[in-house]
Formats: sequence, C-alpha cells, structure tokens
Amino acid sequence: MVEVEGPLGKMVMQLPPYASLVHDQQARKATLSVLDPDERKQREMWGTTRAYLQNHVLGVSEGHTAILRLVGVGYRATIESSAITKQPEYPGQQFVSLKVGYSHPIELGLPKGVKASTPQPTRILLEGVEKEVVMQFAAKIRMWRKPEPYKGKGIFVNGETIKLKAKKIK
Repeated sequence: MVEVEGPLGKMVMQLPPYASLVHDQQARKATLSVLDPDERKQREMWGTTRAYLQNHVLGVSEGHTAILRLVGVGYRATIESSAITKQPEYPGQQFVSLKVGYSHPIELGLPKGVKASTPQPTRILLEGVEKEVVMQFAAKIRMWRKPEPYKGKGIFVNGETIKLKAKKIK
C-alpha cells in the first residue's frame, strides 16, 4: 500500500505483492523493483505500476487537465448547477450541458473530484487529481460527437487532430 500526499490531496495505491518500493529521502526519489525481472507478468506490471505511481504523484502535486474543443456550427457547452433530465449523484454536483446538434441538450454529471469550466462556449476545461477519472469523463463527453473525417466536426480532446478525407468524385 502506497500513500501519495500533496497540496491537491491524498491518493492511495495498492502495489502488487511481487513489487517493492524503496523511497530515498535525501535524493527525493522512489525506486520500484520486482522480485523476478525475468518473469513476463512481473516485467509487464513493473512499468504499469511505475506509470500509475507517476500519475498519482503528478496528480496530487499539479493535477491533471483535459481540454475539449467543440468544432461545429452551433456546438456549445455550459456548466450548470442543476439538470433537467438527471438527478445529482452527490450534493453540490455540477452538470455539463452540451448542445451538439441533437434535438435536446445532453446533460452529464461531473464525477467526484473533477472540476469543469468553460473559458469559451466551445471549450471545456476539466481538472482533477485522478488522471483516469478526468480522461474517462473526457472520453464520455467525446462519445456524443466523435470527430468525423469529412467536415472535421466533432469534440476533440487535448489537441487531437484528424486528417480530412477528400470528397468522392465520380
């Protein structure tokens, strides 16, 4: 069990039984190692566990962000304190309301620990401590209008680009 604390919060992570973490206080470094580096499963999880730990450390110190761009005529997003179609899952929950070409606005409740803001009507800024939760919610928003290759419309996450296809000519 590893606890990571920082100015933005505290996160706990369960290490696999074959992994060990050595923390050097003076060098301010942590070294992750496994029992048998020749065993494939341990080698695979070695890098995965290291990446999760790095994401936890970065999350509690700086936080993770996702910037979503809404590209299309009339595509807009707002952050609201109440929703018409959904009930709040926890007290004080906010909702992202999307107008992306459907006959009704799409309302999505923000997960716990994620803050959202709209610096412009066509931009959504998601911030949070847990990278997995922030990026999963960004993917959930993107799912409503994936970028399409003919007109270049859709919801783009973190500077994502697509190559436009040419029109079919007879």
